[in-house]
Amino acid sequence: MLRQKAATILAIITLEVFVGMWINAFIVCVLCIAWVKKKILNSNEKILLLLGCSRISYLCILWVYHFLSKIYPNYLHVHNIFQLLATFATFFNYSNLWVSACLCGFYCIKIANFRNSFFIYLKVKIDRMVPWLLLGSEVLALAMGIVICALMETAQSSNITLTSQENFWELSINRNSTGQGNFSKVSGKMDENFFQIFFIYGFGFVTSFTIVISSALLLLFSLWRHKCKMQKNSMNSLSMDAHIKAMKSILSFFIMYSINFMFLILSLIPSTKEENYVALLSLVFLYAFPGVHSLILIFSNPKLEKTLIRFLSCVKCKDCMR
Repeated sequence: MLRQKAATILAIITLEVFVGMWINAFIVCVLCIAWVKKKILNSNEKILLLLGCSRISYLCILWVYHFLSKIYPNYLHVHNIFQLLATFATFFNYSNLWVSACLCGFYCIKIANFRNSFFIYLKVKIDRMVPWLLLGSEVLALAMGIVICALMETAQSSNITLTSQENFWELSINRNSTGQGNFSKVSGKMDENFFQIFFIYGFGFVTSFTIVISSALLLLFSLWRHKCKMQKNSMNSLSMDAHIKAMKSILSFFIMYSINFMFLILSLIPSTKEENYVALLSLVFLYAFPGVHSLILIFSNPKLEKTLIRFLSCVKCKDCMR
């Protein structure tokens, strides 16, 4: 029964990973082709390219972890295997979160219309700031990955075993190798490492979530205010439809990112039950988010949308010819 459940979970995860990687690979391929042709990418395309690469790598690393945890769980107890997976997963996860936060902030500064002098300064300088923001995001993500690796090495040297449960970063004590006399010392070390790891993850999640939500709310407010002005001045319907479409796209991302943040926090809470349906639901959503959000980005970008429609029509024509 447990093997059947594990196989079902792995099959669902594999399907989500395949779809998510295909969608993000499409974005990366289109932008790389445009880069080769034009020899240059604009700021929006740079962010989308790095975001697509981060999500492909993130999904690939997490699939490898879950494949090993379900099929070959003993491999995760080999020296440094779990630490390396955790380090790479942390790096690509933070890269994904912070680059998507940069994208949302970029859209807010570019599209929103506020008369604040600092906001106007950012609107003028944002294109020059984008490469540095992306570099800073990657450096911070790498630093987080190194810190997590160091903490896990400390945990391992303190006789704390890293288990492969549904929660990816769950910690437990290896009671078989720990005597009763020094149990309290190991427990204290476990609590310290446990708190440090979860604090780092929580801080990264909250930081990116704050940037995304603040940018989305400011952009929604600006678009709604501009829409009201157009209604008063009886502007044409095409411009109104464009603003409404943009508001729907941002609102959908706002809702999705809020749910994703909630499940990220839930995934940090250790589960004691073997069948934790909340953990399974969060696992399914966390794997689906990179693909679904990238799909929203494709349909909100006219160039990517036209390329996708052209690609799907070509595939359909080839199938019809067969």
